[in-house]
Amino acid sequence: MTLAQPAFLFLAAAAGCAFIRNAKLRALLLLAVPCISLLWVALLDSGTHATVQYAGLTLEMMRVDGLSRIFAIIFSIAAGLSALYAWHVRDLMQQIATLAYAGAAIGGVFAGDLLTLFLYWEVTAVASVFLIWARRTHGAFSTGMRYLLIQVLSGVLLLMGLLLHYQDSGSMAFTSMTLGSIGTWCIFIAFGIKCAFPLLHNWLQDSYPAATVTGTVVLSAFTTKMAVYALARGFPGTEILVYIGAVMTLFPIFFAEIENDLRRVLAYSLNNQLGFMVVGVGIGTPLAINGTAAHAFCHILYKALLFMSIGAVLFRTGTSKASELGGLYRTMPKTAIFCLIGAASISAVPLFSGFVSKSLILSAAGKEGYWLIWIALLIASAGVLSHSGIKIPYAAFFAKDCGKRPAEAPRHMLWAMGITASLCVLIGIFPGVLYSLLPNDVPYHPYTFGHILTQLQLLGFALLAFVFVMKTGLHPHEIRAVNVDSDWIYRKFLPKQIKRISPTIGILVSLPGKWLANAVAHSTAQLAKLSEPRGVLARGWSINSMVFILTVVMGLVLIFNFGKV
Repeated sequence: MTLAQPAFLFLAAAAGCAFIRNAKLRALLLLAVPCISLLWVALLDSGTHATVQYAGLTLEMMRVDGLSRIFAIIFSIAAGLSALYAWHVRDLMQQIATLAYAGAAIGGVFAGDLLTLFLYWEVTAVASVFLIWARRTHGAFSTGMRYLLIQVLSGVLLLMGLLLHYQDSGSMAFTSMTLGSIGTWCIFIAFGIKCAFPLLHNWLQDSYPAATVTGTVVLSAFTTKMAVYALARGFPGTEILVYIGAVMTLFPIFFAEIENDLRRVLAYSLNNQLGFMVVGVGIGTPLAINGTAAHAFCHILYKALLFMSIGAVLFRTGTSKASELGGLYRTMPKTAIFCLIGAASISAVPLFSGFVSKSLILSAAGKEGYWLIWIALLIASAGVLSHSGIKIPYAAFFAKDCGKRPAEAPRHMLWAMGITASLCVLIGIFPGVLYSLLPNDVPYHPYTFGHILTQLQLLGFALLAFVFVMKTGLHPHEIRAVNVDSDWIYRKFLPKQIKRISPTIGILVSLPGKWLANAVAHSTAQLAKLSEPRGVLARGWSINSMVFILTVVMGLVLIFNFGKV
């Protein structure tokens, strides 16, 4: 079997970039490699295409089936669109990191065993952090260190889990598992960290907005979707995921509504959308897994489009704060239109991509009798419309006149946004193209009267609610502030408590040292007294005393060695 695979193409290109001095040539390489990868993945036959024998283990480095193929296709598309959007970037570090990161993500979804998955898992962690550090500020460095710590923790748990799982089962195969051992629980939590489960999610809102304009677009595509794929591969039908996913869809709504930084709003929205995918994995039926794969595919596109549009605003104005923006449609009309298409897609407006993917998960929840979860997903959908479908374009382009008159986004950024927006619309109008790529052959028709009516009613009432709270002044005003949620524990609470108890800890730590120093000093003083001219050790010893002491010592030696004779 050949070891050639798309992941190695990306990694080889990343290594080759280090020797290419011409920045434009490197940018062209970043654009060409994903195109080759997309064609390569599309032509691959199902089966195992790359195996390695290592330490008595058979490592399946490229397993191709319906689930891995659709993720590899969208990862290749996302890498190409990100490269086009970042055509102006001449930073060698960002270019190498982007190629290595995308290649590792594609390698991860093709991994047929847990050890191969772990290797790519760690490469994504190391490569992606440079997209944060590339901003080259003190804050970005600190954020990158926190991000790297969390990502490495996920990798350590995955390594521990795969070793324990191998000890229990004797297999390294990356297949469906159950939460019946410490090993599988470690693997599950490792996946959960990268998927931003509740209370494990703060790294996402902390790091993505801290990256460069183009780096955030790249980050939004790979890490969390790779984790969604891993959950779909390893834990389909694990019911606890249904409830975890439902919580993920709901809790970011409040934080997104009060957040001032629009890139952080999109980060919270990303967490919300991941919840829909996790619910689909937890339900685990063929229809639900199709919904997870389809929603991941569409989400990568419309979330990238929203990050691109706000990134273009940041690129031209130097800020993504809602309190400092508004009225930009006057000079950035094309960017505003693309942002509106992304907003319609994420809000699941009929004829846009989000509608044809999200309805799969809602239908699966209803079909399996998860009615409370179905209601929770509807509420979350209304929240998405409010904070991402309305707030993002309204605050940036229409809310007020901020007085800024920036130029339209650069041409290559407009091309990237235009292609991404076109894909969002085409998938919405012709969902069969997307459905043909899904892993399970389950017939589904999104454009039924019931689906359309339900969604339009939901969107209509959500829009009326937004207008009502805006007109009555109930909507929170955009103010310059930093919001914290569960990261308050390690940002505020723990540092205060450590500072409060550190004097006591210092005393407790120093006590053993003081006791030891006193004991040594006392012993030294006693030995000094014994060795004084009049001390015991300085006295003369008689022959009788020496003979007596020698006799006693010899007797003790004989007693202790008697049993050995």
